[in-house]
Amino acid sequence: MPKPAHPNVLLLHAHDLGRFLGCYDVPTVRTPSLDALAADGIRLTNAFCTAPQCSPSRAALFTGRYPHSTGVMGLTHHRWDLYEDERHLAELLRTAGYRTDLIGIHHESLVRPDAEVAERLGFDTVDTLGEALIDQRAERVADRAIEALTARAADPDRPFYLQVGFLEPHRLPSRTFDGVTMGFTGDHMEPDDSLGVTVPGYLRDDAGAHEELAELQGAVAYMDAAVGRVLAHLDALGLTENTVTVFTTDHGLALPRAKCTLYDPGLETALLVRAPGLGWSGGRVVDDLASNVDLVPTLLAATGIEAPPNLHGHSLTAALSGAGQGPQRDVIFGELTYHNYYDPRRCVRTDRHKLIVNLDHALAHTAAVTQSWRPRSTPHAGHMGWPSGKFELYDLHADPWETVNLADDPRHRDTLDDLRARLLQWMTDTADPLLNGPVPSPSYTYARDLLTQGAAATEL
Repeated sequence: MPKPAHPNVLLLHAHDLGRFLGCYDVPTVRTPSLDALAADGIRLTNAFCTAPQCSPSRAALFTGRYPHSTGVMGLTHHRWDLYEDERHLAELLRTAGYRTDLIGIHHESLVRPDAEVAERLGFDTVDTLGEALIDQRAERVADRAIEALTARAADPDRPFYLQVGFLEPHRLPSRTFDGVTMGFTGDHMEPDDSLGVTVPGYLRDDAGAHEELAELQGAVAYMDAAVGRVLAHLDALGLTENTVTVFTTDHGLALPRAKCTLYDPGLETALLVRAPGLGWSGGRVVDDLASNVDLVPTLLAATGIEAPPNLHGHSLTAALSGAGQGPQRDVIFGELTYHNYYDPRRCVRTDRHKLIVNLDHALAHTAAVTQSWRPRSTPHAGHMGWPSGKFELYDLHADPWETVNLADDPRHRDTLDDLRARLLQWMTDTADPLLNGPVPSPSYTYARDLLTQGAAATEL
């Protein structure tokens, strides 16, 4: 099938979703829209993010570069920001002639007014729907996205890039929030256990987990319905054939031993891609390892735009096209530096093994200690407390929930040494600042300047 000239790009992304969808074998969550997209497009089963929290992962997703290289090693509302010379996907596409618009969640650079975000990242327009969480709900995001698609269809001679970010299923406060227990439904969604609940294998299957998972399933279903409205409108406008449609998320579920950990439940992501004009369709499944730094080079290749030489990702076009070539990568890398506090970790993962290096001695994130909420679900006994050593080595085939640390087992010494060398080489090649010592946070720098300079520091 001939390649369309300059296809449109519709990039839909959700918050804290992991792979909690029906098309990823979660039978109790209602996601007909995304299941249909998977059935019509391509589903990647081994896609992972580069960081298990929002801003660092999104910075990598939209630049094609690892978080520590972009400058976003923590949350942007904690003053982390992209380095001045980092280029967002929107800027790369706009420079090539695309109309670029952002609707909904923006969390990959410093929190600013919409017009300033647009100027910094390369969007023609940005609409984050205001500061009130209820105004940012998926229903309203879908409304604005539908309006944008209608406007873009009226200008068929200019291709578009539309980035649509959904808040759900991030945990949300409600009118009854007690300051401790924060669920998933806020004040605009309902729990859903009509098909039962699916409790991930790293959690105890108890009443607390059932309560939380019912809420999570309701939030995911609500988001899926909004996505379905956008995709239906894309089709009604006759734009589906010449649009590269992508659905993904930033990282794993906001559950204990998932978000904010380098275990697979923290790094795993849904990644669905459809582009009928490129032959990326038919419900195919791609099992190759993929990292979210691979999305930018993939979209640039799909749109015929030359990729900058400093990208860390690899184009997935060969796998998506079913070209029969070997996988582009045999490892993925993950990192955590800051969430609410300093907790430096790095990891390397192959198809079979994972090596995590704990570069400090913070509590393990099995009880969601870096979150602003206390979960009702609980990891299995033995999965809580302190990290099990500076090195954690897991055999993912024999131990998929990463519970048996093999780092001190002499029978796995060769595997440990190989992964350690690979991780060190990656950190060296990408100039990871952790190799030069502890990394100060922008909050530390700001507080220090307040201490030493007083009021003058507020002008910095």
